[in-house]
Amino acid sequence: MKRIVLSFFAVLIGLYAWAQQAVSPNGKIVIAQQEAGLVISYQGQQVLKLPTVGFENASTPTPLVFRRTLKEDYRMLAGKRLQCSNEANEYLASLGNDVLLVVRLYNDGIAFRYELSGLCDATLPRELTTWQIPEGMKRWMQNWCDAYEEYFPLATTYKQAPRLPRYEKSAEGYASRWGYPALLEPVDGVFALISEANIERRQSASCLYNDGELYHVTPAENDVKISGEWHSPWRTLILGSLADIVSSTLITDVSEPCMLADTDWIQPGVVSWIYWAYNHGSNDYNIICKYVDLAVKLHLPYVLIDAEWDEMKDGKTVEDAVKYAVDKGIRPMIWYNSSVGWVDGAPTPKYRLNKPEDREREFAWCEKIGVKGVKIDFFSGDNQMNMDFCLDLLQSAARHHLLVNFHGATIPRGWQRTYPNLLSTEGVLGAEWYNNNEALTTRAARHNATLPFTRNVIGPMDYTPCAFSDSQNPHITTNAHELALTVLYESGLQHLADSPESFLAQPEAVQQFLGQLPTIWDETRLVCGYPGESVVLARRHGSTWYVAGINGRDETQTLNFDLSFIPAKEIQVFSDTAEKPWDISTQKVLPTKVTCQPRGGFVYVIK
Repeated sequence: MKRIVLSFFAVLIGLYAWAQQAVSPNGKIVIAQQEAGLVISYQGQQVLKLPTVGFENASTPTPLVFRRTLKEDYRMLAGKRLQCSNEANEYLASLGNDVLLVVRLYNDGIAFRYELSGLCDATLPRELTTWQIPEGMKRWMQNWCDAYEEYFPLATTYKQAPRLPRYEKSAEGYASRWGYPALLEPVDGVFALISEANIERRQSASCLYNDGELYHVTPAENDVKISGEWHSPWRTLILGSLADIVSSTLITDVSEPCMLADTDWIQPGVVSWIYWAYNHGSNDYNIICKYVDLAVKLHLPYVLIDAEWDEMKDGKTVEDAVKYAVDKGIRPMIWYNSSVGWVDGAPTPKYRLNKPEDREREFAWCEKIGVKGVKIDFFSGDNQMNMDFCLDLLQSAARHHLLVNFHGATIPRGWQRTYPNLLSTEGVLGAEWYNNNEALTTRAARHNATLPFTRNVIGPMDYTPCAFSDSQNPHITTNAHELALTVLYESGLQHLADSPESFLAQPEAVQQFLGQLPTIWDETRLVCGYPGESVVLARRHGSTWYVAGINGRDETQTLNFDLSFIPAKEIQVFSDTAEKPWDISTQKVLPTKVTCQPRGGFVYVIK
């Protein structure tokens, strides 16, 4: 009997030890419980607190208990890395009232969600998850707007005026609503990226509302009555060095595996795109033909026929334009208004995708005439209606072998794994904003050097890069800076912004570069950089490395880096000087530093 009692107490002591600390497989990340919340440490340093977790009437967690170790390998069809692997330790705690807290610690971050049971025609209770971001902590966060088209300025306080008057603000007049992802530097050299992942049906996406230094996870509208079981999306935190942040696949790691039985038809690629240079170009057959011809000349696989194609002039129709592209060997994509966001005064076509029967008929027609993908625009935020509508669109498009690019929409939250026909999403303040107002001209370089550490970490980003000429408002970044964006920014469909005349006026080497540009990567590494200051990324496609860097400053900057991990035989260099727009050369030895012009950049193609 004495031996049995001693064994029982040994088990209790062991469980108590597990309860005090939840640990990642590599031991770098530790979570401890503190009252009603969690404390997160990295390599022995406390970095962040969640003062509260749970829901109303379910916010007193029992000790975390180890449940299992998870290991997974999976393959993506596009993204920063094709072959992904992860390992996590999973823990459970009860919050009372049939609510479980599930916590996973990965080597590069944490993910947690809530699992509710025993619901009976119930409206979901209010979530209490709260991040504490103390005053003085560096943060790069965007004001929330329904299209996630905002800047990520560096700040050290919550006391920030909203950039636009229409944004939500506190009684003190400070911005109070924030969109994901949110990048923090809790300790010098340690970074944390807050977001969420794996939005499913009956769920809405969330954002952050702050009350001083407390930032509350607040799901958007969800009026669905739920019976039985329900779980929240994963609340995620990528944690580590900047290199860990940039290379992380945590968002897809916790998302549902691919739902499609057949994916052979999904082919990422570069797209010639009309809108930036010709706002109303897609209602003009002759202009569309110019972009098809550009795709032929540059060996691009796709052309996008943007808004207003249903109002084409001169007796032509979109079917004529699609046929012209198909006959030239170019795969056409076409644009639709989602008709749930901006409708009045917005471009057409409208109301073709909202009803299931209309959507199926429209996508069947697209497939029949040779359209290979759809760009769907102007959603109305993160509510449950929009999330379910997006899933309806992805599933219907897949049935008709159509690629999808969501615009005017929420950020990626893992759907690119579950529905790999979703090859890109806007959710970013990109190059089209040169058409909207003058602000981007002076902010672009710093903004561009922030996005690889923030928005593009969590999924594909349709920034529409590479504008050598000016549109309605000028750009003051250099040509090499613009070219570098095509490598720095990951997107399964990389839409090139500029006009045919501008692209065809560039040196032959630049045209060949664009024609050979990959949109899928076997490997991605951060070489050096700091948000808003500079960034150098190395991406590998097969046996070829692309190294791209930009200067986010308005003055010359020398970037020092180590590329010894790349075996180089021949390096094609695209850079710029103060004297001329291009400096293109071939070298045999990899440089260890480069001097970038103000708002400049460079690209190495390493065979």
